[in-house]
Amino acid sequence: MARNKIIRTKTRNDIDSRVERVLRGLGNPEPPLYLPSVRELLRLDLEYFTANDPGILREATSRIRVAGKQVLQRPGLLIDAIRKFDLRALYIPDQKRILIDSSQPELKHRWNETHEIGHSLLPWHEGAMLGDNQRTLLPNCHEQLEAEANFAAGRLLFLRDQFEKQALDHIPTIDAVKALKPVFGNTYTTTFWRCVETWGSAVPVVGLITDHPHLVDYEVDFDAAEPCKHFIRSEAFAAQFSNISARQLFKVIGCYCAPRKGGPLGETEEVLTDDNGDSHIFSFESFSFYHHVLTLGICRSMRAVVVPRSGMAI
Repeated sequence: MARNKIIRTKTRNDIDSRVERVLRGLGNPEPPLYLPSVRELLRLDLEYFTANDPGILREATSRIRVAGKQVLQRPGLLIDAIRKFDLRALYIPDQKRILIDSSQPELKHRWNETHEIGHSLLPWHEGAMLGDNQRTLLPNCHEQLEAEANFAAGRLLFLRDQFEKQALDHIPTIDAVKALKPVFGNTYTTTFWRCVETWGSAVPVVGLITDHPHLVDYEVDFDAAEPCKHFIRSEAFAAQFSNISARQLFKVIGCYCAPRKGGPLGETEEVLTDDNGDSHIFSFESFSFYHHVLTLGICRSMRAVVVPRSGMAI
């Protein structure tokens, strides 16, 4: 399961300023963002590879150099790593080159490419792109770098404040996600992700991307211990509900979702307890796109505490 990592405000502002310069260099375009124009501005090359056809990978990795010196004498090691860890894309800074796995569904290419563009915009990522050292081998560091590249990709693909303004004009619902998706030309998953972050800056909002809770027995790779593909916490949710797990919320989904394969699966209200022990009422709704289910949870109010005449709280 991938749980989004909250990035420090200073780092977010730094990344956002770099994205702003790119969009300004493109003349502040209207959505959807045309990625070839971004690559042309940043002088990035794009090529496709498959793990079963390592020709491009072998040619690219054999040319990796730092300060004029070749640092990867055995490109086969990187090819083996790509196969072992099922890498879908990578960025080679020395060549300003993005490689995308062509065997992935075409709808995913747009996000994968922009994620690598995100890496290219952040100079402190360059060392990690050229190989792991003692610091970048740490799991927390790797997660941080990936979160920063994801943040840059989201700000680029959704044109910074343009998306936020439109999203805030909608009542937070799955229907709003469906309405915003074609405007910016991105997938339902990435649009949903940005909606959760936008709607949840002040109010706790949580999003889950899962298999259908009533069909998971048919999924070969389903893990009951980690039932969610993505657990998206808004900044306010992460700050107040760090004790809430994806597994706990998946059980909530399973209680109200209808068994039908596609379309709206149902909605409910659930009481969640925050880190201070206070109870809050959340509304949840789920929608199935057949290959995955999106669930949106929004904090509506604190649960009232009933105090009887004796003065004892119930």
